[in-house]
Amino acid sequence: MFYKEIVSAIAIALTLMAFIPYIRAILKGSVKPHVFSWIIWGATTLLIFVAQLEDKGGVGTWPIGVSASITIFIAYLAFLKRADISITRTDWVFFISALSSLPLWYFTSDPLWAVVLLTTIDVIGFGPTVRKIYHFPYSESLLFFALFTVRNVLVILALENLSVTTLLFPVVMVGLCILLIALISYRRRFFAMQKVPH
Repeated sequence: MFYKEIVSAIAIALTLMAFIPYIRAILKGSVKPHVFSWIIWGATTLLIFVAQLEDKGGVGTWPIGVSASITIFIAYLAFLKRADISITRTDWVFFISALSSLPLWYFTSDPLWAVVLLTTIDVIGFGPTVRKIYHFPYSESLLFFALFTVRNVLVILALENLSVTTLLFPVVMVGLCILLIALISYRRRFFAMQKVPH
């Protein structure tokens, strides 16, 4: 148990290490997060945290709770800084779908279905950010996604109850972070090659 608390504390520290420079970069204007992606991620992460707690995820859920709070704060900052505030109908569909997980959870009395729906929405919520990274690969931080990859691996190690409900979200987030790192790296190389004179 003590081992899991240490791993969870390290995961929380990594969460802060990832978010603090990211928040500074937003304040400086060098990173321009898509506001609605962060609203969706904040809502889904908060609900997943509650579902994992209900399924006895224990100390392994703490980094997810910290992450949810900071994610909501980043959405607020993105809105204040007028980063990327383009909101489409699809963005609204994602947000309303996230909120629809609450009645699903209530009627099924099973947090698993809420976590499946929320994780799916979270993945789809990456859509605007993927589009932005494709066109503007320097608008996001590689270090941020690398730290979150490690953080989510630590979350998995710190979970007290291993079930689909507790594991699905962090496992999927590891995969997504790795894909985003690959996309950012590929697009940055592509843009660098375009600038090389032939």
